[in-house]
Amino acid sequence: MLHVPQTIDAPSRRTLQSASYQLGTISLADRSLTDIAHEVCQLALAVLPGADAASVTLVEDDGTRTAVFTSDLAVTLDERQYRPGFGPCLDAAHHGRVVRIDDTAHDTAYLEYAALARRRDVTSVLAIGLTMPGHVRGGLALYRLRSEAAFDAETEEAALAYAGRAAVVLANAAFVGSTTRLVARAQSALASRAVIDQAKGIVMLTTACEADEAFRVLTQMSQHVNRKVRDLATDMTTAAARGQRQPPLLPAASPVG
Repeated sequence: MLHVPQTIDAPSRRTLQSASYQLGTISLADRSLTDIAHEVCQLALAVLPGADAASVTLVEDDGTRTAVFTSDLAVTLDERQYRPGFGPCLDAAHHGRVVRIDDTAHDTAYLEYAALARRRDVTSVLAIGLTMPGHVRGGLALYRLRSEAAFDAETEEAALAYAGRAAVVLANAAFVGSTTRLVARAQSALASRAVIDQAKGIVMLTTACEADEAFRVLTQMSQHVNRKVRDLATDMTTAAARGQRQPPLLPAASPVG
């Protein structure tokens, strides 16, 4: 359940509690991490006061980034961070902290980023690190447009509360996605092994050789025609199932007369 600080006014607390319920009902089945992050991002924009645009950035250990945005403006600003690998949302994601730009006209910590933001009418930025277990780090960024006032303390508290609950949802989504990919790779590997074993059987019957020699023949054939062993094996088993002729074996493994 979302913990909402008592310093936040009652209407905002009710809104955040409702957001917590909505986050808890997000289905992770058959959905990509990007889809779920987009839903988290849209909900943040709806419940966090003063935000005119929002983005969610997820960074994996291998450098893979997943980024979703509520507007083209957020796209432009977030992509500006990726080239140098430096910016408020990336810093919030990597270090799990709050990063503020209260006035883009006078910020010196992110000089080029702040200048671009100002040209796009962004007056302040609030980035919240998403604390997530495992190999994924994340950040939620909020943007305020054409306003003299920066994000206030209450919005920051609300954003921190929301980010804590959202991080759980995104971490679960990342885990489900990772598990699904691992299962798919395992299934693919098993299928490849099965079809290669079948092709080895075809070579063994054709040449009266042993299993190790049959695999060596398949490897030589794949190198000779510049194709993967798995793909060559698939062609051989498909041809056998259809009663078609097999591709010619290499001279070193010619059929027994």
